[in-house]
Amino acid sequence: MKALITTIFTALVLVTGIATTTLAATAKDETVTVLTDVSDISKIEVRGNVELYISNGASDEVKVYNKYYAESALVKSRKGVLSIASYKAEKLVVWVTAADLRSVSAYDNAEIRSFGSLSVIEFSVDLHNSATAKLNLDAFNANIAVYDQAKASLSGKVDQYDLKYNKADNVSYVDFDATHISKSQSNVIIKAENDDLAGL
Repeated sequence: MKALITTIFTALVLVTGIATTTLAATAKDETVTVLTDVSDISKIEVRGNVELYISNGASDEVKVYNKYYAESALVKSRKGVLSIASYKAEKLVVWVTAADLRSVSAYDNAEIRSFGSLSVIEFSVDLHNSATAKLNLDAFNANIAVYDQAKASLSGKVDQYDLKYNKADNVSYVDFDATHISKSQSNVIIKAENDDLAGL
């Protein structure tokens, strides 16, 4: 009996030690870069392999969750437009908190998610290529454009809702309530403009 208790105690100590070492290694390897030189963000443009989380806040803040400076990634702010691009195999995870965000555009296979309910007066979302968006909106006016193979999943409450799309199946709703709805389908593929981010 004493040998059994000793064996169980030794096993528990060993398992606890391994778990603690693994947790410490994970925490040490995760790099978070907070960008402090951003302000007045009203628009975000995302390209490449990026996972973007957006939320409301009293002030603007950008957090990048991996080895940002060691990768071929670009996060820059100019005249109220925050541009984010990364074409590495590993996703670049970015969390943007903004006081007055009004629009988001996503290209390639970028993902956009609201962190909690996004409370805005007027908001525009423009999705191209295979970009996706999962948004919980509390807005007066929401303009959503879903082109190519892009997909949007919407929830929340909107007063004025305007949707432009190529395929109706690419837009889904979960607990979404809109008072005034306008929808228009287009078979025209919208080409993304080339800019200094496309070359990354």
